Amino acid sequence: MTENVVLLERERDIAVVRLCRGVTNALDLKMVTELAHVVHLVGVDPSFLGLVLASNNDKFLSIGFDIPNLVQLARVDFALFFRTFNQVCVDLFALSKPTAAAITGHAIAGGCILTLCCDYRLIGEGHKLMGLNEIKLGVPVPYVADCILRALVGYRNARQVMETGDFYSSDESQRLALVDQVLPQEQVVSESIAKVRALGAMPGKAFSLIKANRVDPVLAEIRGGLEERERSFIESWYSEAARERLKEAARKF
Repeated sequence: MTENVVLLERERDIAVVRLCRGVTNALDLKMVTELAHVVHLVGVDPSFLGLVLASNNDKFLSIGFDIPNLVQLARVDFALFFRTFNQVCVDLFALSKPTAAAITGHAIAGGCILTLCCDYRLIGEGHKLMGLNEIKLGVPVPYVADCILRALVGYRNARQVMETGDFYSSDESQRLALVDQVLPQEQVVSESIAKVRALGAMPGKAFSLIKANRVDPVLAEIRGGLEERERSFIESWYSEAARERLKEAARKF
């Protein structure tokens, strides 16, 4: 029996969901499937007020897609992974309970996307990098992330993040509105829990209704174009130009 790579910990009334697949927490089908299951469990369990996404180490929240593994997959298998990843992003973004990403390590590409799907992002001081480098690999930023990012940081900042493919320090990420707060490393998880608990304890369904007003227009945009954009991403992934860059990235992984 294989070990779980996504752990659900209970901090009283808050679910702390930890990615724990080695140091880099590279995303493969097993990890995104487990994450989807945990997000669903938190959503339907009334004893949880909210969710904090975290890592089991302070080096990486997640490096993103497990390129060495995924680049070898047949198209049908990669399509299954990619569509599962998109669905868990939508589910996390749409979760009616408050969520926060406790970013104690680098959040790169797919890892960065997962943080964008949370309501708040708190990051540690120092050398903690965030960014979406898909363009440098010859593929677009996934459509789900594109829509969420533009709504979150505005078109100008989103254009910079997606079209340069650069990585940003904690302070730069805050300037670009990728994160809400920069904190001493040892406070990131505890402050994320406190933030989610405070929001989850609001009376009635006030928070969930306010959140719905914010996320529903983005979800409508995503659902209106997702199927076509998924096909386009998969075509790009298997293009000759992307194959060369992905295989080079796999060698350096």
